[in-house]
Amino acid sequence: MVNKADKNKARLKRHQRIRNKISGTAERPRLNVFRSTKNIYAQLIDDVKGITLASASTLDKEFDAYGGNKKAAREVGKMVAKRAAEKGITEVVFDRGGYIFHGRVQELAEGAREGGLKF
Repeated sequence: MVNKADKNKARLKRHQRIRNKISGTAERPRLNVFRSTKNIYAQLIDDVKGITLASASTLDKEFDAYGGNKKAAREVGKMVAKRAAEKGITEVVFDRGGYIFHGRVQELAEGAREGGLKF
Protein backbone atom coordinates (compact mmCIF):
# COMPACT_ATOMS: atom_id res chain seq x y z
CA MET A 1 0.00 0.00 0.00
CA VAL A 2 1.29 3.43 -0.94
CA ASN A 3 1.10 6.17 1.66
CA LYS A 4 0.37 9.56 0.12
CA ALA A 5 2.07 12.61 1.63
CA ASP A 6 -0.25 14.99 3.49
CA LYS A 7 0.01 18.27 1.58
CA ASN A 8 -1.63 20.37 4.27
CA LYS A 9 0.76 19.02 6.91
CA ALA A 10 3.71 20.05 4.73
CA ARG A 11 2.13 23.49 4.17
CA LEU A 12 1.70 23.98 7.92
CA LYS A 13 5.39 23.15 8.46
CA ARG A 14 6.37 25.71 5.81
CA HIS A 15 4.03 28.26 7.39
CA GLN A 16 5.60 27.70 10.82
CA ARG A 17 9.09 28.29 9.36
CA ILE A 18 7.86 31.55 7.84
CA ARG A 19 6.13 32.61 11.09
CA ASN A 20 9.37 32.14 13.04
CA LYS A 21 10.89 34.90 10.90
CA ILE A 22 8.05 37.42 10.50
CA SER A 23 5.70 39.12 12.92
CA GLY A 24 3.12 41.89 12.68
CA THR A 25 2.84 45.00 14.83
CA ALA A 26 0.15 47.67 15.15
CA GLU A 27 2.13 49.99 12.82
CA ARG A 28 2.97 47.23 10.32
CA PRO A 29 0.57 44.29 10.67
CA ARG A 30 0.92 40.88 9.06
CA LEU A 31 -1.22 40.26 5.97
CA ASN A 32 -2.11 36.58 6.33
CA VAL A 33 -3.57 34.55 3.45
CA PHE A 34 -5.60 31.36 3.66
CA ARG A 35 -6.67 29.59 0.51
CA SER A 36 -9.28 26.85 0.25
CA THR A 37 -10.60 25.25 -2.91
CA LYS A 38 -13.72 27.44 -3.10
CA ASN A 39 -12.73 30.62 -1.20
CA ILE A 40 -9.80 32.82 -0.21
CA TYR A 41 -9.36 34.78 3.01
CA ALA A 42 -7.05 37.64 4.07
CA GLN A 43 -6.46 39.10 7.54
CA LEU A 44 -4.38 41.96 8.92
CA ILE A 45 -3.03 40.74 12.25
CA ASP A 46 -1.26 42.53 15.09
CA ASP A 47 0.82 39.72 16.62
CA VAL A 48 1.90 41.82 19.62
CA LYS A 49 -1.67 42.14 20.91
CA GLY A 50 -2.93 39.01 19.16
CA ILE A 51 -5.84 40.71 17.40
CA THR A 52 -7.18 40.94 13.87
CA LEU A 53 -7.28 44.55 12.65
CA ALA A 54 -9.12 43.99 9.36
CA SER A 55 -10.19 41.07 7.21
CA ALA A 56 -11.74 40.28 3.85
CA SER A 57 -12.83 37.10 2.12
CA THR A 58 -14.94 35.81 -0.72
CA LEU A 59 -17.62 34.95 1.87
CA ASP A 60 -18.31 38.63 2.64
CA LYS A 61 -21.77 39.96 1.81
CA GLU A 62 -20.45 42.53 -0.66
CA PHE A 63 -18.73 39.78 -2.69
CA ASP A 64 -21.14 37.94 -4.98
CA ALA A 65 -19.05 36.01 -7.54
CA TYR A 66 -17.36 32.60 -7.35
CA GLY A 67 -14.51 32.72 -4.83
CA GLY A 68 -12.10 30.06 -6.08
CA ASN A 69 -10.38 31.84 -8.96
CA LYS A 70 -7.70 34.49 -9.53
CA LYS A 71 -10.19 37.26 -10.30
CA ALA A 72 -11.84 36.73 -6.90
CA ALA A 73 -8.44 36.71 -5.16
CA ARG A 74 -7.54 40.08 -6.69
CA GLU A 75 -10.86 41.54 -5.50
CA VAL A 76 -10.25 40.26 -1.96
CA GLY A 77 -6.82 41.93 -2.05
CA LYS A 78 -8.44 45.23 -3.02
CA MET A 79 -11.10 44.83 -0.30
CA VAL A 80 -8.54 44.21 2.45
CA ALA A 81 -6.45 47.18 1.24
CA LYS A 82 -9.52 49.42 1.36
CA ARG A 83 -10.37 48.28 4.89
CA ALA A 84 -6.76 48.81 5.96
CA ALA A 85 -6.77 52.34 4.55
CA GLU A 86 -9.90 53.10 6.60
CA LYS A 87 -7.91 52.17 9.72
CA GLY A 88 -4.86 54.18 8.63
CA ILE A 89 -2.66 51.20 7.70
CA THR A 90 -0.42 51.59 4.64
CA GLU A 91 2.46 49.14 5.24
CA VAL A 92 2.16 45.43 5.97
CA VAL A 93 4.28 42.28 6.19
CA PHE A 94 3.05 39.68 3.67
CA ASP A 95 2.52 36.17 5.04
CA ARG A 96 1.79 33.75 2.22
CA GLY A 97 0.71 31.05 4.69
CA GLY A 98 3.02 28.33 3.42
CA TYR A 99 1.60 28.50 -0.11
CA ILE A 100 3.86 29.21 -3.06
CA PHE A 101 3.71 32.82 -4.32
CA HIS A 102 1.83 31.91 -7.48
CA GLY A 103 -1.71 31.95 -8.80
CA ARG A 104 -4.39 33.09 -6.36
CA VAL A 105 -1.93 34.07 -3.61
CA GLN A 106 0.00 36.26 -6.07
CA GLU A 107 -3.23 37.82 -7.38
CA LEU A 108 -4.33 38.68 -3.83
CA ALA A 109 -0.97 40.35 -3.21
CA GLU A 110 -1.21 42.34 -6.46
CA GLY A 111 -4.77 43.41 -5.61
CA ALA A 112 -3.61 44.60 -2.18
CA ARG A 113 -0.79 46.56 -3.81
CA GLU A 114 -3.25 48.12 -6.26
CA GLY A 115 -5.39 49.12 -3.29
CA GLY A 116 -2.47 51.02 -1.73
CA LEU A 117 -0.74 48.58 0.64
CA LYS A 118 3.07 48.55 0.59
CA PHE A 119 5.09 45.36 1.10
